[in-house]
Amino acid sequence: MKTNQIYPTDLTDAQWYCIKDLIPPAKPGGRPRTLQMRAVINAILSVVVTGCQWRMLPKEYPAWQSVYAYFRAFRRDGTWQRIHETLRAQVRRRLGRHKHPTAGSLDSQSMKTAQGPGIRGYDAGKHVNGRKRHILVDTLGLLMAVVVTAASISDAAGAKLLLKRLGGACKQLRRIWVDGGYRGQLLEWVILHFHFVLQPVLRSDDQKGFVVLPRRWVVERTFAWITQCRRLGKDYETLTESSEAMIYIAMTRLMIRRLARK
Repeated sequence: MKTNQIYPTDLTDAQWYCIKDLIPPAKPGGRPRTLQMRAVINAILSVVVTGCQWRMLPKEYPAWQSVYAYFRAFRRDGTWQRIHETLRAQVRRRLGRHKHPTAGSLDSQSMKTAQGPGIRGYDAGKHVNGRKRHILVDTLGLLMAVVVTAASISDAAGAKLLLKRLGGACKQLRRIWVDGGYRGQLLEWVILHFHFVLQPVLRSDDQKGFVVLPRRWVVERTFAWITQCRRLGKDYETLTESSEAMIYIAMTRLMIRRLARK
């Protein structure tokens, strides 16, 4: 079967079929769209997976300026998140789950940043100068929400920013597992403002070294999935909104690959 792949990061025919109808049509009244959107998406995936700079995209793809323009436009109007949420619902249904999760896991990951403009801070606990990714995932490890902040922002403060962004896809949440860093006033704040509760999962005092903790390992696995994309092994983006979009794209790619399997 022909796949029309030039590079391994390109979508196969089956993978493109999963996403093609989710790409927004050209806006009426403007210049007609001349680029093939499959080539544009392939170019964006190449940046996310390989970590190359926009200006260093292979010549087989459309001009990098055009590719970046679509990435930025889709980031601004929320297209990346909408595509991601649609595919997450499809993956959950295929596995016999309701499209709206009832439980999840929340955690953060501090990452170094590249030299250049953009917010950053120092995480004294992890000894990292950079940014912090706060993510909420369902029990399958699929992303539900993400917020990127300076690494100096505490886990509790980052969790508040993330939980305030939750949309209708999270309306049936009843329980979120967290680690000990999310205890204290945050637990009371969540009870006052939401219909779900935060449930800490703690290590016992006699445990030494690395231990896989119930429920919390799911979100740690999601961080591992994300950082398999080289662009996300470090935060290279000037805007935190671009960092968040890259994470949605990485998880979208993961779900497309799953849905394309027979």
